[in-house]
Amino acid sequence: MASQPSQKMDLNGETRGKRKQPGDSVSPRPAKQLRPQEAMLAERGTMVENGSMHAVGADPDDTRSLPLTTGAADSAEWQATIEAVVRNVVSIRFCQTCSFDTDPAISSEATGFVVDAERGYILTNRHVVCSGPFWGFCIFDNHEECDVYPVYRDPVHDFGILRFDPKAIKYMPVAALELRPDLARVGAEIRVVGNDAGEKLSILSGVISRLDRNAPEYGEGYCDFNTNYIQAAAAASGGSSGSPVVNIDGFAVALQAGGRSDGAATDYFLPLDRPLRALECIRKGRPISRGTIQCQWMIKPFDECRRLGLTAETEGEIRAAFPKETGMLVAEIVLPEGPADSKIEEGDVLIRVNGKLLTQFVPLDDILDSNVGHDVAIMVQRGGQDLEVKLRVGDLHAITPDRFVTVAGAAFHDLSYQQARLFAVPVKGVYACEAAGSFRFDGTEQGWMIHSVDQRPTPDLDTFIEVMKTIPDRARVVATYKHLRDLHTLHTSILYIDRHWTSKIRMAVRNDETGLWDFSDLADALPAIPPAPHKAKFIRIESARYSAAADLVRSFVRISCIMPIKLDGFPRSRKMGFGVVVDAEKGLVVVSRAIVPYDLCDISITVADSIIVDGKVLFLHPLQNYAIVQYDPSLVQAPVLSARLSEETIKQGDSTIFLGFNQNLRVVVAETTVTDVTTVAIPANVSAPRYRAINLDAITVDTNLSAQCGSGVLVAPDGTVQALWLSYMGERSSSSNKDIEYHLGVATPSLLSTIRSIQRGETPQLRMLNAEFNTVQMSQARIMGVSDEWIQKVEAGNPERHQLFMVRKVEYGHQQSLQEGDMVLSLNGQLITRVSELDVMYNHEALDAVIVRNSVEMRLTVPTVPTNDLETDRAVVFCGAILHRPHHAVRQQISKMHSEVYVSARTRGSPSYQYGLAPTNFITAVNGVKTPDLATFIEEVNKIPDNTYFRLKAVTFDDVPGIVTMKKNDHYFPTIEFIKDANEACGWKRQTYEHGSPHKGILALPSETADEGAGQSVEDEY
Repeated sequence: MASQPSQKMDLNGETRGKRKQPGDSVSPRPAKQLRPQEAMLAERGTMVENGSMHAVGADPDDTRSLPLTTGAADSAEWQATIEAVVRNVVSIRFCQTCSFDTDPAISSEATGFVVDAERGYILTNRHVVCSGPFWGFCIFDNHEECDVYPVYRDPVHDFGILRFDPKAIKYMPVAALELRPDLARVGAEIRVVGNDAGEKLSILSGVISRLDRNAPEYGEGYCDFNTNYIQAAAAASGGSSGSPVVNIDGFAVALQAGGRSDGAATDYFLPLDRPLRALECIRKGRPISRGTIQCQWMIKPFDECRRLGLTAETEGEIRAAFPKETGMLVAEIVLPEGPADSKIEEGDVLIRVNGKLLTQFVPLDDILDSNVGHDVAIMVQRGGQDLEVKLRVGDLHAITPDRFVTVAGAAFHDLSYQQARLFAVPVKGVYACEAAGSFRFDGTEQGWMIHSVDQRPTPDLDTFIEVMKTIPDRARVVATYKHLRDLHTLHTSILYIDRHWTSKIRMAVRNDETGLWDFSDLADALPAIPPAPHKAKFIRIESARYSAAADLVRSFVRISCIMPIKLDGFPRSRKMGFGVVVDAEKGLVVVSRAIVPYDLCDISITVADSIIVDGKVLFLHPLQNYAIVQYDPSLVQAPVLSARLSEETIKQGDSTIFLGFNQNLRVVVAETTVTDVTTVAIPANVSAPRYRAINLDAITVDTNLSAQCGSGVLVAPDGTVQALWLSYMGERSSSSNKDIEYHLGVATPSLLSTIRSIQRGETPQLRMLNAEFNTVQMSQARIMGVSDEWIQKVEAGNPERHQLFMVRKVEYGHQQSLQEGDMVLSLNGQLITRVSELDVMYNHEALDAVIVRNSVEMRLTVPTVPTNDLETDRAVVFCGAILHRPHHAVRQQISKMHSEVYVSARTRGSPSYQYGLAPTNFITAVNGVKTPDLATFIEEVNKIPDNTYFRLKAVTFDDVPGIVTMKKNDHYFPTIEFIKDANEACGWKRQTYEHGSPHKGILALPSETADEGAGQSVEDEY
């Protein structure tokens, strides 16, 4: 069957910053060894090899004995140097726990080297230390491991310093490399010693070719600037970030920072002048002052400087003072409203600072860093004219965010100097570093600047916090915002403010003493304002031909479903579509389960495009892809029409009227014909099982509108609804990484008994056969042992479809009377040739079946199974992994269930991601204690102290066992439990654990970017 996926709107335009692109810009940074999306997600029979997970029975040393490689045979002198150096080099494995500034939440690995053995300082890159919350550890050459904590990350330059406890290293002497920036010279032979391409230790040789390269540009992420870089031919790979660049005497002459990813053997090293100064300040207990005038300078050769207006006299003076120099510093970007704004212009050639001739970044940094808060005199040449200005040097640390606030599921901080320089904008405003939850905007998760909320301006973070404190839970407010790539366009949206799933406003502040970020609660949620009734009228479709059908527009409501955490393998955090009102007096609406997949959610129902009311889930059908939700009809003063559902099954060839809603949320109507009514199988999503409809007859129609509409109805001329048109969640495309949705019709008679039960105030207690069926034609049935007598009964009983049903898959977890391959002839004396005839299972505890098994006809009693325990009613968030009982889709696809602790998703930057606990794994034991269910699992993990290693025994979806060693991190990833509870306003009770004990505080939920196991999907609402 051809798929009919929803069409999505793509972002227009190219992703790029506003800065001028230098001629020697490079490809995106290859320097960090990001953890790959584990191969087991595509081939689930293989255990994750990253982190500490390996096959059971393997020698653990095999996973840690990594080769020592060199680029060429080294002399004895080089060999002696390398032997001394490698003891100082460490492999760093780290995470940034959430999106912050230019960087997303990540799990990665890199390199560092000890620069102070007594105090325990490690030098590495700034993009390793991370701008946001960091946690990590380092591994020494002898495989001893210890935690590391950030001490300093430079606001601009690509270096940072980590701290470790030297006493934790017990089996080898800890030594340090001396920093000698003065020994970096063109032609010098060097070695890059580090964690190259994920290896524990590699040694690559090279020769320094340039000392005056501008800092490489890596796109919209973090980039260094206002410094020269050293260039060499070394061809280091991902994971080598932070490696020492050493000379033959064993001195560190530079810091590996980046390189080309296009195959060229070129690496870029950061000079060590500024790292050495920072290290000395830390040793002496002095603050590391950093000055700025908010101007980016670039090294330009003399010929280009002459074109910009450098006079011959000044050039001669410069060349005489610096005979080896080949260029000068030229203003590249001057930030608006900064100290240099209106005083320095792009293209100005820097001549003197405080009367001193200057052509290099190091002396410029020295002057600025020594004059924070004071004036400096700067002379530039502009068009051949000398111009001297006085500028007040600003504090670079003050415009580098060191705090963020979380509210309503999103995170915010002040705009950073990095982002401002990238887009040439003033360093001010509220930046949504994680635009999620209530602040999830269309298109992209990063780059949004919040201008106002609830009609009040938010020029800075403090003002934004005060505004958010006044907004009650479940309020809908107007927000305006811009994207840094398009500051010409002011966007306006209405936001639904969630202060119940994430009730507290929390502030995180960087603590450079501890290396952690300290959290504090700023405000509790204000209670929701009781809703008031409103009046509205529906649109009218002027159609004389379809008047009865057109009036059904009064039966449609728009439904928005927001899921605070990802359960059951569902890939989206929000969905939107339309539902059909089947009882206006009770507020009952039928909607696709592709829109409302589970009941841990917030539902908003929009009536007549005017009235917005909250809804709640009453019923989720386990097989037929629909949910029934309810709103309070007393709040809706509008002529809502209860759709009349037909009790007659629509047939192939029948004429009907298609009424649906397209991607633009517009109603469309067309007369059409039913082309087919056939049993279909919605493809299973192999990499991450999630809800899918099975055992259904799907209707297709002869109109192109059917492929454009995910919600609608098929209507008889008198206005009777003959079928619902629904979206069905299918598999994820391996080529586009998008989720395929199928648009199909389902006949209304199959819904009637369930709807009537709910109208009577009853909760449907359905039972079902725990099997998936597919159709078999008579030619196949005869070969499989079905007698001619039964074939004649089929031909007489169903003239339209000569078919029987064969058991394709029996789901795991219940008594299995039916076996795969069984041919079902009758149930309770009823010949079974249509899917609708299987509905007899819903109301019987057992069925008398006649089947054919292995060509033998037999009678047996087939028990049905209850469906009231199929939906997820308990979930645990532990170390960033979302755990719950294996949901129905897992039971449908698996033949053996190893435990009831199933990994549904995991958060990027979390321990579960870092150590390789992958979605679709089953956890069977904690520290050797079996954990058959969530209660036992919580009991065992609560015994584990914070920041302590523990062992998880895990089994992949394809039955491959393994061990995951993981370190607990309660500070950033506390254990949170969700339990379904009808007495709670949200329908779910929430419990947070701190140090193994229940805690009343309500912490932040996992990021919406949680990976559910099929790679990162493209999030769309429709």
